[in-house]
Amino acid sequence: MIEAELKARVRDLGRLQGQLDTLAAREICTYSDTHCDWPGRQLSAGGRELRLRLVMAEGRPRSLLTYKEPAVDSASGSKPEHETAVADAPVIDVMLRALGLAPMVAFEKHCTNYRFEARGREMLATLVRVPELNGTFIEIETMTDESAMKTALADVRAIFAELGVPEDDLTAEQYTDAVMKARA
Repeated sequence: MIEAELKARVRDLGRLQGQLDTLAAREICTYSDTHCDWPGRQLSAGGRELRLRLVMAEGRPRSLLTYKEPAVDSASGSKPEHETAVADAPVIDVMLRALGLAPMVAFEKHCTNYRFEARGREMLATLVRVPELNGTFIEIETMTDESAMKTALADVRAIFAELGVPEDDLTAEQYTDAVMKARA
C-alpha cells in the first residue's frame, strides 16, 4: 500500500485544532523515531527509509518497524509503506545493528492524531511538533494502491482546502532532513 500524504505548516493552530476536533476525537501521543541506514547511506540515497518507532499513547507503549520504498509521487513524496508491530524494539535494534545498519537520526514527534472518514476513505490528520523545528505541521494521509494514487492525493488536498490550509503552506521537506539540518 502507498501512504498518500501531504504536509503543511500550520499558521493558526487554535483554529485548525478546533476544526479537527469536529471531525474526530484527539489521540495525543509521542513518537520516538530512529531512522537507520548503512554507513554509506545507501537506503537514503535510493529514496528508501527504515524506521524503528516507539509510540507512547495513553501510557501504553507500542513499537513499529517501517520500511518505505522510493516515492511514487515526487511532488508529495508519497511512498509505498510496509509497517509491522514489533514486540521488543531493543531486540530489533540489535538485529539492525548486527546487519550493519546504524541510527542515522533519532528524534521525537509530539503528535495529536485525528482518525476520520472522508470521501469514502479512512483518513489520518496529525498535528506534529518536533522540538528541533520551529512551529507545528499538519499531515493528512490515506492508504491507497498505485492505481488510485492521484485520486487519493486529490482527496487529501480537498481536506486541506476544507480546513483552510492553502496550497502555498504545503511542504515536501522530510522531518529527518530538517532535524539533521537544524542540528548541524
